[in-house]
Amino acid sequence: IATRGADRPCLLPQDPAEPTWSYGDLSAAASQIAAVLSEDLGLVPGNRVLLRGPNNPWLVACWFGVLMAGGVAVTTMPLLRAAELATICEIAQVGLALCDDRFTAELDAAQVPGLRVVAYRSGPVPGSEPAQAAGEPTASTGAASTGAASTGAAGEQAALNQLAARKPTDFAPVQTAADDVALIAFTSGTTGRPKAAMHFHRDVLAIADTFSAHIVQPTADDIFTGTPPLAFTFGLGALVIFPIRAGAATLLIERATPAELADHIAARGVTVCSTAPTAFRAMLAAGKADKLRGLRRPVSAGETLPGSVWHAFYDATGVKIIDGIGSTELLHIFISAADDQIRPGSTGLPVPGYRAMIADDDGNPVPDGEPGRLAVKGPTGCRYLADPRQRSYVSDGWNFTGDTYIRDADGYFWFQARSDDMIISSGYNIAGPEIEEVLLGHPDVAECGVVGVPDESRGQIVKAFVVLADGAAAGPEKAAELQELVKQKIAPYKYPRAVEFVPSLPRTNTGKLQRFRLRELSG
Repeated sequence: IATRGADRPCLLPQDPAEPTWSYGDLSAAASQIAAVLSEDLGLVPGNRVLLRGPNNPWLVACWFGVLMAGGVAVTTMPLLRAAELATICEIAQVGLALCDDRFTAELDAAQVPGLRVVAYRSGPVPGSEPAQAAGEPTASTGAASTGAASTGAAGEQAALNQLAARKPTDFAPVQTAADDVALIAFTSGTTGRPKAAMHFHRDVLAIADTFSAHIVQPTADDIFTGTPPLAFTFGLGALVIFPIRAGAATLLIERATPAELADHIAARGVTVCSTAPTAFRAMLAAGKADKLRGLRRPVSAGETLPGSVWHAFYDATGVKIIDGIGSTELLHIFISAADDQIRPGSTGLPVPGYRAMIADDDGNPVPDGEPGRLAVKGPTGCRYLADPRQRSYVSDGWNFTGDTYIRDADGYFWFQARSDDMIISSGYNIAGPEIEEVLLGHPDVAECGVVGVPDESRGQIVKAFVVLADGAAAGPEKAAELQELVKQKIAPYKYPRAVEFVPSLPRTNTGKLQRFRLRELSG
């Protein structure tokens, strides 16, 4: 604002009929939300605040408001169900949530003891709505909550909007240290229990000044967009940190099919788009190549980008996709390449500021051309919150990402496979044991094993091998019933798209499920 002015466009809502938020609007809204947190909701620096809602300007304002007030942002996907939210609140010790009023039901159903839920309504900036009337409900506690702050019912006023509208717009940000925790991002492990990755205030700037500055190379005239939720650190960087660091604008999309995304890109003049390889492939398949030729920087991450997809996109649009690998643990992308440095099929080179090597099981470098474990060092790194898995992710200062890679003689890194049992489908990380736990809750399921199997359009899909209890009948109806159960219990994108009924599961002599055998059964 000091260098480019407060009136510069900042956040573009998905609906072009809604007003654009300027940098001044975002600053004012974040200040007012920070004041509500500090003055009305009792936040003290270091408290964790859960954020829940789709990508829109209000979610961004809440994120900045939490950081300005010295809080720790714990952003969650709106697709998460009650059990998943309860686990996150338990691990992160969350006592306060700011939630889009359309998405409060699952949060209330989580029945988190002592959790205070304050709803917000996506829409105008604070100050453009009437102040809340005295005595109107402002917050809720747990599942017994009632009133505007928790129900989100049509016609009721959202509490945060009303509280913020009464606040001044010049809140003095809490003087946090560079190495104070700014955010906690959750990632699923192969055990199914999510891991909480902590990142400092300095880390937020580090990813903007490494991957974004050197690879994306944004200008203040760029317009960013993409599909990853802000709860994914891929989305947080690509849609909030990178554009705002550069003084650019970002188009926030709550939900869109690949075809609709392409239409948005063309209609709004988007120049930088971040999404999964699946979406780039699907936009071409939908016949939308002509809508994508205005892109300057398409960025792909979340799963490996096949060389065939890179070439198909380039042939159809004349635009080169920037591929990259990042992780929640390191906050964003640490290996990538742009422009003439791109080698299709390769992930690229270490981003300036990062180092990478391929190591054997003992942590020693392996010769170029040999597969091994990818290890990374840089200005960001893994700091799990109270989790013994920290010891396996970080060793001798290196972050071991769980990926098997080969480095060639020119220093380029080539993805081979995931080193663990994580399923990566359309850019989503999915832990098989979490799905198994849900399926085992069905009375007709005796045993089950869940793995990822190759899929041309999604990279991988979730497949469940199910041993039914005596007397239960296998068939399409039972498969659909189990799929629906998973959709209801956990985030719908995790459901098994393929279900195979088998008489038994392959196990070791000690009874451990051999998931690699299940993958072999799928060819």
